[in-house]
Amino acid sequence: MSDITVDGGGRGAGGPAVTTAGGRMAALARAELTLLGRSRGTLFAALFVPFFLPFSLRSATEEMALAEAGLTVGTVMLPAAVGFSLLFAVYGALVGIFVARREELVLKRLRTGELRDAEILAGAALPAGTVGLVQSLLLAAGCTVLLDLPAPPAPHLAVAGLLLGIGLAVALAALTASFTRTSESAQVTPMPLMLVSMLGSGMGVPLEMLPDRLAAVCEVLPLTPVITLIRGGWTGDLSAHEALGAVTTALAWTVVAVFAVRRWFRWEPRR
Repeated sequence: MSDITVDGGGRGAGGPAVTTAGGRMAALARAELTLLGRSRGTLFAALFVPFFLPFSLRSATEEMALAEAGLTVGTVMLPAAVGFSLLFAVYGALVGIFVARREELVLKRLRTGELRDAEILAGAALPAGTVGLVQSLLLAAGCTVLLDLPAPPAPHLAVAGLLLGIGLAVALAALTASFTRTSESAQVTPMPLMLVSMLGSGMGVPLEMLPDRLAAVCEVLPLTPVITLIRGGWTGDLSAHEALGAVTTALAWTVVAVFAVRRWFRWEPRR
C-alpha cells in the first residue's frame, strides 16, 4: 500500500504550520514522483514506448503521398511522437495512478487533510505531466534533427497545442479513472481512447489524406486539435480561423471532462 505524507508549508516561530496550495501540491507531487519511480511497468510505458512507436511507423509514412497534401515525413511523425507521449506518459499512466491511489485509500486519507480535491488531482498529476512535457520537447528536438526539419515558423501554435494536450490528457485520465473499477482494469479502460486517437486524430494518417466526411468526424476527436496545432506550428499553413477552431475544440473537451470529473469522480474504492 502506498504511503503518502504531505507537508505543504513551513512553521512560523512558535506558531502553527502555514501551508499554501502550491506547497501542498508540490509535496504531493514529490511523493507521487517517488512512487512513480518504483512502478517499473508504468515507468517503462511512460518513458520508452513513446520513443519507439513513432519510428515504427516511419516506413508506412514514407509510402504515403504526403507531397500532395503539402506534408513531409517529419511533419507527420513529429506530431505523432508528441501524441504518443501524451497518450502513454500522461493519459495512460495517470489512469493507473488515480485508480491505484483510490483503491489504496490514499485519496480518501488526503481528503481528510488540508488538500482540496483539485489540489489532490493536480498534485498527483504533476509528475506525469512533467514527464510528458519534457519527453515531448526531447521528441520534438530529436525529430527535428533526425528528420531534417527546419525551425517551426509558428512555434506559438506548437506550444499551445502541447500545453492544451497535457491539460486535456490529465482531465481525461481522471474521467477514465472515474469508471475504472480496479488497478488491473486500468490497463484496459484507456485503450479505446488510445486506439481512436492513434487511428483518427491525425497521428497515423493525416486528416488531409482522409475522405472529407471521415476527416470531418475525426476533427472533433479529443486529441485531434492538439495534433493539428502542433503540426501547424511546423508547417506554418494553419490559418487563424483554423487555429482558433482547434483551440476552442480542445478547450471544450477539457471543460466537459473537468465537469464530468467533478460530477462522477470516485474518491473511495468501488464496491
